[in-house]
Amino acid sequence: MPSIQPSTMVMHLLLEFSLPEDSNRAIANYLNRDLPYKLSADDIYVTSGCLQAIEVALAAINRPGANILLPRPGFTFYESRAAYEHLQVRHFDLLPARGWEVDVDAIEALADDNTVAIVIINPGNPCGSVYSYDHLKMVAETARKLGILVIADEVYGHLTFGSAPFVPMGIFGSIVPVLSLGSISKRWVVPGWRLGWLVTSDPNGILQKSGIVESITGFLNISTDPATFIQGAIPQILENTKDDFFSKVIVTLKEAADKCFDGIREVPCLTCPKKPEGSMFVMVKLNVSLLEDISDDLDFCMKLAKEESVIIVPAGMAFGMKNWLRITFACEISALEDGLRRIKAFHQRHVRKQ
Repeated sequence: MPSIQPSTMVMHLLLEFSLPEDSNRAIANYLNRDLPYKLSADDIYVTSGCLQAIEVALAAINRPGANILLPRPGFTFYESRAAYEHLQVRHFDLLPARGWEVDVDAIEALADDNTVAIVIINPGNPCGSVYSYDHLKMVAETARKLGILVIADEVYGHLTFGSAPFVPMGIFGSIVPVLSLGSISKRWVVPGWRLGWLVTSDPNGILQKSGIVESITGFLNISTDPATFIQGAIPQILENTKDDFFSKVIVTLKEAADKCFDGIREVPCLTCPKKPEGSMFVMVKLNVSLLEDISDDLDFCMKLAKEESVIIVPAGMAFGMKNWLRITFACEISALEDGLRRIKAFHQRHVRKQ
């Protein structure tokens, strides 16, 4: 993360923590700021980071023969956890020409009677996308039509720095049941503290009637909890972190995203379909026809690492998108600029001769 340290306020607040059971109420109050209805403490399930929230969500919705709709590209932990749960995975494409929006028509074609949920990651990892209110409402209405719930991965919630504001999927909980996942790791820049949450955004009580709430409770009753003192600090952290801390994070990320986007445009073999507006990543298209001795995205990344000591992710292997790359801009600006210069030099060394 470039030039950002955990809030001094956050560190001081650890010294004045509340009882762990107060953390659920504090998380509900924090999320209620953005919702048209009120969550209660009973709607909140505290987890050991957002990864455990994913584990709980997929375990709770699972049943024999079930399948789940996952975005391509997306966060790869969903695939591995689905495999662990014996959940069949069906991928729907995100559309680069439309700002990485969900291909809603593809969702309807993929779903069947055994489909239990669709995962939406917003702000997007690995795309840097931020979905509009209208697009998320369309996804919610499509999910309702198909009779499935929405798992909304919002771990990068509020980390937006473009024209589109962050819209929580829970706003549409009256249209379709939503399991919202989040944590303090990204917005507060404290990933090692391992405190996340799973939220049942479901004012109609469908998740309770279907037994999913019981499954969530049962899973968490036999798993480890986040550190007690971190839970105890949550009310102070959520209620008293100053706006200027969040503003500094956003300004820093926006500067890094701008530098990254501009640097990519200087490399002829790379194309960025949309400037990132959220999270900490961007997807870049690789044109191997412009390079003399590079066969695909994996070959590009391997040789780049060997020759320039720059590590980026080959999206063909990682996300099923051949000849795409994922680049992160969550690093010091000086390191980012140096890395982009090295990528440019690598291109010049391998460019196909006319």
